Amino acid sequence: MDRLDHGVRERLAAVARTPQRRAALRELGLGDADLRRLVRRGALRHHHGHYVDGRLDEQLAAIACAHAAYPGSVVSHFSAARLADIPVWTDRGRPSGVPIDAAWLTRPPEAPRNQRRADIVVRRAGLTVADLSHHLWLPVTCSARTVLDLARELPLRESIVTVDAALRSGTAMADLHAMAERQEHWPGIRRALSAIAFGDPASESPLESIARARFAAAGLPSPVLQVQFFDGFDWMLERVDFWWPWFRTVGEADGLAKYEASSPEERRRLLRRSHRRDQRLSDRGVELVHFGWEDVVDPRSDLIDRFRAAFARGEARHTEPPHWRTAPPPHVDAA
Repeated sequence: MDRLDHGVRERLAAVARTPQRRAALRELGLGDADLRRLVRRGALRHHHGHYVDGRLDEQLAAIACAHAAYPGSVVSHFSAARLADIPVWTDRGRPSGVPIDAAWLTRPPEAPRNQRRADIVVRRAGLTVADLSHHLWLPVTCSARTVLDLARELPLRESIVTVDAALRSGTAMADLHAMAERQEHWPGIRRALSAIAFGDPASESPLESIARARFAAAGLPSPVLQVQFFDGFDWMLERVDFWWPWFRTVGEADGLAKYEASSPEERRRLLRRSHRRDQRLSDRGVELVHFGWEDVVDPRSDLIDRFRAAFARGEARHTEPPHWRTAPPPHVDAA
């Protein structure tokens, strides 16, 4: 920017807040060499034939430039979820070919044909005022529409991560059903309805959501989520992720964040605390099954067999079952 005339710098700073075509910037007095230098130095970002302020986040810049390249479009699907911080998980091992890192847009049905590339996906579909929200100056699909679009696009064990997270963050189930009614005959709507029906705001992490889908696919009975036990004097502070009262079995989804620490000493402290917690739970006379990402995602894992073995052991117990209750929801998502 330092090589540019002061007036050109000021005009560029004003217009580059939103994506601009090369011709518009040339009218300000910038040459092609200036544009290349500004992109190289990070003062501008260049995507989809447009230039935008380099201070914008890279993903936001790419989405904004894609939107500018398709006038009348709305940011949707994976891109809308990214801008709204709605969690999305896809199984990278599944040969879906869905370009989740592309800029996703929706245009009215009368627009030209759909487009699907590695860097941009354009869909044609009806949009109403109720479907829309905004991120900065960009029109984006609202939370309920974004969730439905993704639930129609993805298999249940992937889309349930988004459905659960949206419900957990305050999206009303009634809004999802209302959105589904407006999409009654759209492709993938049955898959989306199954995901909505399966959704549960008590699933506190993507791992828990995917685990629930794995349990259901394997034919395990549905667990109770987020349970506390009574220790004879008071309700224990510990909440367990999954509880099968009929089989006296607890399932604990262990995300790696649970043991992240700034030092080896802190990590050992966390491990000791986890071991003491397990002991307190075992004292309640329950079977306890820990599992992680690999157990849930890898179809070759023995996770379901481990649970069935725990169910059999739990059924064989003859002591008094523990007293339990569903715990109040936490204020923040679990790791």
